[in-house]
Amino acid sequence: MGRSGGTSRKREELANFLRTRRSRLRPSDCGLSASPGRRRTPGLRREEVAVLAGIGTSWYTWLEQGRDINVSESVARAIGSALRLSPSEIRYLYQLLDINPPPYLRDAADPRALDLGSIVDEWMPSPALVIDSLWNLLAYNTSAAVVFGIVESEPNLLVSFFTNPAVRARYVDPLRTGRLAVAQFRTGAAARYDDPEFVRLVNGLRERSPEFAALWHSHEVVDACLKVKELDHPEVGSLCFDTQSWQLDGPDIRLFLHLPRRQSDTRAKLAHLLRVREPALVAGV
Repeated sequence: MGRSGGTSRKREELANFLRTRRSRLRPSDCGLSASPGRRRTPGLRREEVAVLAGIGTSWYTWLEQGRDINVSESVARAIGSALRLSPSEIRYLYQLLDINPPPYLRDAADPRALDLGSIVDEWMPSPALVIDSLWNLLAYNTSAAVVFGIVESEPNLLVSFFTNPAVRARYVDPLRTGRLAVAQFRTGAAARYDDPEFVRLVNGLRERSPEFAALWHSHEVVDACLKVKELDHPEVGSLCFDTQSWQLDGPDIRLFLHLPRRQSDTRAKLAHLLRVREPALVAGV
């Protein structure tokens, strides 16, 4: 039985898409030495893509020829990685192959399309920050940097907490904070278990932090986050914030807002910290 017109068209589009993505890459872009011999066309050769993806050259050639062959999700992911496809391109590849993409690729919002800087700055003088499902910092305001010790050189909250003693020391109960953080991270990142970025993050933390490794091994899972954050700031001492979080566009972007707890002196101390850091920011505190 022949293929339907729709399926045939998809395979033709797939073949053209793979060829154009391959043609824009050079061996050096992918860590390969140029193969000997004169290249007839620019870009990677089919056998080079096959090597990068860990699949057979003949099988990949058939795919570029538009043949009706079955492709698993893991192979599609490997081809996407070999061709250095963007998230949008990977989703398109999955559509052409009639494969359901993993959750972390479905309708993912592009944080660059959101004015995250304006969002967190509107919350000044209180701390506000935005993270993705891997706890990478997408945006934060000056108040958050001052309170939590955020530095541009370490843009991941988990990494900074478990590898930077100065950051960890700011929390009144770091053991409880770390346990809840890892349990909450596991819940939120479950959809990205096959994501190479997730694997690199977790493996790197397990190597660098025995505490993280033990907590990760415990496999604890929670949905709740810390509603109250108590800190021991090195300059002003005790700080206490009520914390709320909201999901922004897409499942991978969360906004955390911190409000100085009433009946505490946190607001006054925060004003002092900001006055020392940037006096213009404390108006209206």
